Amino acid sequence: MAENILKKLVNNSQMAIDDGVYEIDANLQKSSKDFLQIIKTNPHATLLTEIKFASPSLGKIRTLTDPVSIANQMILGGSKALSVLTQPHLFHGSPEYFMKVRQSVDVPMLMKDIMIDKIQIDAAKKMGADYMLVIQSLFDQKFLPEIDDFIDYGHKQGLQILLEVHTRKELENALKTEADLIGINNRNLDTLEIDLRTTETILSGIKKSRPILSESGINTPEDIQYLKKCGADAFLIGSSIMQSDNIEEQVRKLVNSY
Repeated sequence: MAENILKKLVNNSQMAIDDGVYEIDANLQKSSKDFLQIIKTNPHATLLTEIKFASPSLGKIRTLTDPVSIANQMILGGSKALSVLTQPHLFHGSPEYFMKVRQSVDVPMLMKDIMIDKIQIDAAKKMGADYMLVIQSLFDQKFLPEIDDFIDYGHKQGLQILLEVHTRKELENALKTEADLIGINNRNLDTLEIDLRTTETILSGIKKSRPILSESGINTPEDIQYLKKCGADAFLIGSSIMQSDNIEEQVRKLVNSY
């Protein structure tokens, strides 16, 4: 099973690359704010909220509506950074949505995609992304050759790197890289199942040398309090906010978890 979902995600990116999805003619500015600095100084829960209309696990999450209005509601609710899906297949994302949001907000933004090619990194820079996502398992499972080279290329394009892991071994490998922020995905990409205890298991007894972002399956203030206790410094939340009737209120409730 494992190979299949990851392989499918990699193939989707290749398909999008072949379709010219990442041929971007733009030169947008990044945010003037530094997400790592925000994580250090924010007295409340630091949320990176995600604009996504569909996912492999949930299918359709929300009817396609204006991503800018969603972004503004999230920021009004206290979200400090935004993640926007740019992967068209399975996620209904697009670089266009990303750029629309980028032009209307000044918070740090993550280009959320399955990054497999430098063309996508070039696109991230042109779109004004602050962060790009790199997935450790794509390198550990040999879908992609050289993680240090990939991260270095991102840094040279002025991007910061969110490196995502799902196991203790992947975290150990991730900490050997120059990634700026480590994400622990509570979702197993092999099975798409979610277990919040993943963050606890992976972090227990580890000396953190970088901020940790806990991702997936975060629905309530209690979830955030628990993950903070496990050592998470910030929280990536998508579906539970995108499914909400009142995005601003839902974000505010989660931000005020502590």
